[in-house]
Formats: sequence, C-alpha cells, structure tokens
Amino acid sequence: MRIRAFTPRDLTALTDLTIETFRPFYEDSFRPLVGETVFANQHGDWRDDYRREVPRLHAPERHLYVAVAEASDDNGHDGDGLAGYVAWSVDPDRRNGSISHLAVSAQHRRHHVGTALCEHAFAHMRSLGAEVVEIGTGGDPFHAPARALYERLGCTALPTAVYYQQL
Repeated sequence: MRIRAFTPRDLTALTDLTIETFRPFYEDSFRPLVGETVFANQHGDWRDDYRREVPRLHAPERHLYVAVAEASDDNGHDGDGLAGYVAWSVDPDRRNGSISHLAVSAQHRRHHVGTALCEHAFAHMRSLGAEVVEIGTGGDPFHAPARALYERLGCTALPTAVYYQQL
C-alpha cells in the first residue's frame, strides 16, 4: 500500500468510495432507526450531499487536506486501485487538527489501511504545528469498527448523545 496526496483524478473514485462506505449506515441503520420523516429531513439526499462535499475536502490554501491509499500486490506493484482515503484540516492558530472523513474499501478493511491513513494524517498535522486531533464517529453498531480504531490509536472517547423527534 502506498499513501499519497490527493489529485483531481481521484475525485470520482473518492466520491464513489464514500457513498459505498456509508450507504449501509444511512440506508440500513439510520433510516430504519429514525423513520422516513426524520431521515428525509436530515439525510434524505445523502448521496448528493457527498457528491457536493467530497470535491471540497482538499483545499490546502484553506488548511484542508486529503491523502489516498493505493493498494499494491504482494510484490509492491500497483494492485487493485483505491484502498481508502482520509480527509483532515488544521487550525494553525489553535494548533488543532480534525479528521473529517475516513473511508476504506470493503476489500481492504481489517488490513490496517485505516490505521495507516490516520497515522499519515496525524504526522502531517504535527508537521503543521497541530498538538491535538479531534475525530468524531457514531455510537451505533455501524460505527463500532471506527470507534475501535480510534481507541487503538490512543484517542479518548467523549460520550455525546443526539436525539431526533418528528414534530
């Protein structure tokens, strides 16, 4: 696996990976949990939301960065394409970093791609003066692997709760 900086040619693959990664959350977890009215109000256009959001993730002039993990075969040669990506930002004045997106393709999960991407982002944040990083994720079963990863990386969980009610 090789981690490199985002290039514009990655945009379609990153958008597709984001939609593929988070479809089970929106369609199989969140929608049945909250019902159609809340789902439509909060995330009814989630695919299009990602189509608008992903192109804005990499803007170094605004301290926004994306790194891409490319798969390689056992001999280190280019393999089956995109393994995952991580997006983060740095607030130089506060010396704070934040990971906003982490997505790993299904066939590369459980192979430490997420770990490598987070560690890559952490190193870049440190090089830009960040002293603290924030990573958020859900408390539901879908996000359990992300919580486990962040805890393995030494992050401390802060319990929060979000409530929805149809009016």
